[in-house]
Amino acid sequence: MGLHQELSGLLVVSMEQAVAAPYCGLMLADAGARVIKVERKEGDFARGYDRGANGNSVFFSWLNRGKESVAIDLNADDDETLLRSMLKKADVFLHNIAPGALARRGFGGDALREHNPGLITCEINGYGSSGPSARKKAYDFLVQAESGICAINGTREQPARVGISICDIASGQTAFSSILRALIQRGRTGTGIDISIAMFDVMADFMNFPLLAHRYLGGAPERMGLTHALIAPYGAYRVKGDGQILIAIQSDREWCIFCDAVLGQPELGQDGRFVNNTERVRNRDVMDEIINAVFGRYDIDEITQLLDNAQIANGRLSSVEDLSGHALIRNQVADFDGVEVNLADLPVVTDGARPTVVPVLDQHGPSIRKEFSG
Repeated sequence: MGLHQELSGLLVVSMEQAVAAPYCGLMLADAGARVIKVERKEGDFARGYDRGANGNSVFFSWLNRGKESVAIDLNADDDETLLRSMLKKADVFLHNIAPGALARRGFGGDALREHNPGLITCEINGYGSSGPSARKKAYDFLVQAESGICAINGTREQPARVGISICDIASGQTAFSSILRALIQRGRTGTGIDISIAMFDVMADFMNFPLLAHRYLGGAPERMGLTHALIAPYGAYRVKGDGQILIAIQSDREWCIFCDAVLGQPELGQDGRFVNNTERVRNRDVMDEIINAVFGRYDIDEITQLLDNAQIANGRLSSVEDLSGHALIRNQVADFDGVEVNLADLPVVTDGARPTVVPVLDQHGPSIRKEFSG
């Protein structure tokens, strides 16, 4: 028996938009929680990211399957009453609305727990819930830049953003794990708490490797594209044709095995220029010439087999097209208004039926209003 509907019976009310909070809500829904997605009357703006699903957004389908949708206007008294009624019965209130905006309307955690002591609130923001940066808009690219992620990605000549919404996804995952911790704590204490996840904090933690190098090792590593600044060989090497293979050697013992079993030059294992990682980094250019000369005699399948036989860590430089047809990819289907959208599945394998339907805007509005009226 594996994981299956372990959050069944929990009600999550999520005022979410874009990626970070919706990703957290997706994982809660996939674990069996009932997730009510509260949207503006015009809908989550992510609904307009693209029109790939017969006029609907395929990106939206990735983040929102398994949820219910209700559109409300908090400036309307009936809709404010509806939200309060839902939150009196909710286990979790998740949102990525601007810090302080909901508290000013009386939807802060302390006020809500006067009527629902077990309520857990979780806010995802950009730069914290207080201080001079709290009101700054925080899109993924901007947080990447502010937290230093862009500074360590790219080539020596040019920094680059990570090509996916890494700050949003990581913050959604962090919020999910924090909510699970809060639920465990509530099981012991009977009371809920407020959680605040700052995207900047999440990425600052991810940045500890270069940050510690800066603070204690004489400076942050340089940007080096597919090569590692502090480990060698660790990067991409040319094979016959136009392909590349990536290898990562982490110890001097592995280096000796690599020299013998793959390069066919066992003497290089004891060569003073390459005898340890420090020397290999110092003599990287010469070492790379030797490796490229050998790898260039093999096609991608042949060199992969050699490396696998020697148990040397390796990987192919896949395109997105390669990933789409990769033998290892696990796919999931979302149903968005009758259109099937094939997407990569969540990484945690779940037993049993999975939620797949993506809600159209306010699809569940009438039934939710009836359920929570009065």
